[in-house]
Amino acid sequence: MFSALRTNRLTRISGAAAVLGTAGVLMMGATGNASAASAVPSNWNKLAQCEASGHWDANTGNGFYGGLQFTQQTWKAFGGHKHAPRADKATPKEQVNIAKKVLAEQGVNAWPVCGPKSL
Repeated sequence: MFSALRTNRLTRISGAAAVLGTAGVLMMGATGNASAASAVPSNWNKLAQCEASGHWDANTGNGFYGGLQFTQQTWKAFGGHKHAPRADKATPKEQVNIAKKVLAEQGVNAWPVCGPKSL
């Protein structure tokens, strides 16, 4: 799908993981919950639209989960497992709560393609 972008993203995420001791975030999905997403601030919905076509429960088998496309390692490292076992099983609000922690530590480039234009 976005193999060139994905390769670049994975390379950047791996580099950030080495520096920060946690993996990066992100990628593509299934179907979303519109009513739950409406309770999420628009900039996060914009990021989810860019990352996973707005599907907050995205799980395409590529190792990235949820609307904001967390890796399992990042989800767990930032406390997401307290909400749900994986990001795609969490509500949009729970995903945003974890994403705010990622943003505070890693900045918008945790989402190298979509972050700068969405957040």
